Amino acid sequence: MKTNSKIPPGALAEKWTQYRGTMNLVAPNNKRRIDIIVVGTGLAGASAAATLGELGYNVKAFTFHDSPRRAHSIAAQGGINAAKNYQNDGDSVYRLFYDTIKGGDYRSREANVHRLAEVSVNIIDQAVAQGV
Repeated sequence: MKTNSKIPPGALAEKWTQYRGTMNLVAPNNKRRIDIIVVGTGLAGASAAATLGELGYNVKAFTFHDSPRRAHSIAAQGGINAAKNYQNDGDSVYRLFYDTIKGGDYRSREANVHRLAEVSVNIIDQAVAQGV
C-alpha cells in the first residue's frame, strides 16, 4: 500500500502558494454544518481550535491529559522558533528551514518544513494575539 502525503507538486518555494490559490473554499453558510475535530490542546491545537472557532466552525478539541493546560507545549523549554529577522540577526526563512532539516537529522519532508519556515512569523504573531 502506498501512502499519499498530499504535498502539492512544483518548485519548493512556490508549491504551497500555488496550492493555496487553487483550493476550494467553504461557503460561509456551510461553516456551522462542518464539525472539526482537533486532537491535542498544545500550542498548535489550541491555536487551530481558537482560529476555527472564531471563523464560525463547530470545533471539538480532545486531549489525552486530564486538563488542556497539561499539554507538552507548556513544559517545552526550548520555546518556539520563527524567522523573525530582527536587525543584525541574520535570520531568514532559508536559515530556519535548514536548521530545522538539520535538527531533524535530514529526515523531515522538505516541502512541509519550508512551508513552516515561511509562515512561522505569522504563526507566532497569531498565537500571541490569541493569548495562547
